[in-house]
Amino acid sequence: MSLKKVHDQQPKEFEFSKENFEKAEEILKRYPKKNKKSAVMPFLYLAQKQNDNWIPLAAMKYIANLLSMPYISVYEVATFYTMYNLAPVGKHFVQVCTTTPCLIRGADKIVKLCKEKISPNENQISNKGNCSWIEVECLGACVSAPMIQVNDDYYEDLDEKSAKEILESLIKDKPLKPGSYKGRKNTAPEKKQPINKENHA
Repeated sequence: MSLKKVHDQQPKEFEFSKENFEKAEEILKRYPKKNKKSAVMPFLYLAQKQNDNWIPLAAMKYIANLLSMPYISVYEVATFYTMYNLAPVGKHFVQVCTTTPCLIRGADKIVKLCKEKISPNENQISNKGNCSWIEVECLGACVSAPMIQVNDDYYEDLDEKSAKEILESLIKDKPLKPGSYKGRKNTAPEKKQPINKENHA
């Protein structure tokens, strides 16, 4: 997305909804008053969830004011961490892990599907306006590679067929259930292997 388009979509003002303001007050109770700026990361998450999954500049200025810290300090945090979106993304924001474990198990095929089904380029919102995608580094689910993250949900143990079905469900705005697509529970092995007694004698 071009800088001009991002600029055009920046709201002039931002403030937490009543519900999120109450959540913010609860978050602040976790920190000593002198260290309230430590709440900057959870505050950014609140702003992102409230604003269609991205954080506008007005939200950063609002958070800076709430936490009595320089706006540039909030901006530094928001731009350092990749989980904060600083430009509009789709309602269903697909993050494809392409770190080695996922890549050797077919993540490149999922990237190809994203290009075909959602948009030809990363950070480009689909024609229907409800999806976008991006390649990311490790999402911490290597044992169930390949996998994708859609907003806050993990879809794991994917193959080309299941990934295609998931992406199509997102495009139709009827997301399939997240989790393992091999029926794996947590990080359990795919199949219990018999112990070779000769090798363990």
